[in-house]
Amino acid sequence: MNSGVSYTSLQPDTEERFTSLRRELGVSTFGINQIILRPGQRGRIHRHKTQEEVYIVLSGTLTIVYEDEVKALGQGEIARVGPEVRRYIANRHPEDVLLIALGGALEHVGRDGEAFATWEDTEPTSPQELPLPPDEPVQQ
Repeated sequence: MNSGVSYTSLQPDTEERFTSLRRELGVSTFGINQIILRPGQRGRIHRHKTQEEVYIVLSGTLTIVYEDEVKALGQGEIARVGPEVRRYIANRHPEDVLLIALGGALEHVGRDGEAFATWEDTEPTSPQELPLPPDEPVQQ
């Protein structure tokens, strides 16, 4: 097994409201959490000094409440909230909300990927310069 790779699974049936996926995966450069909100549950009013957050709704309807706005997000919708913006998240609907919350504070450094056409290649190229490979066969 490659020591630079780790895996985990979402736990939509857990009783825990907050699950740190960062710790399970060993991520050290940004936060990643699973959050489950049961009907009527809400979080604290909060903000961050430097961290921006992204909320990805996997199921249910998430309500984000700001001082001057209320926004409902459904499955597949994503919100970014900047540092210093006070808000709380809530579930104002009869079904559970499952979401992923990502947080980070360091500036994005741009594209730093390196691509290889084959496993034998030792010199990388820019991913934008390498054509996409042929599709994989689909297992039946």
